[in-house]
Amino acid sequence: MRMSTFLWFDGLAEQAADHYTGLIADSEVLGIQRAADGRATTVTFELAGQRYIAYNGGPQFAFTGALSMYVECDSQDEVDAVWAGLTDGGHEGPGGSLTDRFGVTWQVIPKALSDLLAGAEPDTAERILTAVHGMTKIDIRGLLAASGG
Repeated sequence: MRMSTFLWFDGLAEQAADHYTGLIADSEVLGIQRAADGRATTVTFELAGQRYIAYNGGPQFAFTGALSMYVECDSQDEVDAVWAGLTDGGHEGPGGSLTDRFGVTWQVIPKALSDLLAGAEPDTAERILTAVHGMTKIDIRGLLAASGG
C-alpha cells in the first residue's frame, strides 16, 4: 500500500509541481500524463521524499485553508527561501501560514519551534506561542527571545 496526497488544480498542475519542486530540497517531478493535445492531466512529484499527485480536474473544486501543506525548515535561511518562493504571487497569513499563487495553503515552520516547545514550562510555551501568533513569517530569533533564551 502507498499513500499520496492528491491535489486538484484548474489547469495549473504542471506549473504548480514545477514551482514546488524548484523550492523544496530533494524534490522532483516523477512523471506527467498528457492528453492527446499535449496538456498535462496528471503530474506525479515528490517533495522531500513525500509523493504527491497533481490533477487538472477543472474549476469544480477549490482549495481551502482547512487542509494545508506543512514544511518544517532546519534554519531561518530555509524559512526565508521557502517563504519567499511560496508567497510570490500568493499572500501571507498569520503564524507561519500562507496561501500560494495556486490557492494552496502552507505552514512554513522552523524546527526550532518544536525544539523550544518540547519540555518547555507552561508559561514559556505560552510566550512562544503568543509570539508565533503575532508573526506572519516565523522568525527564529523572535522565538528565542520569547522563550527567554
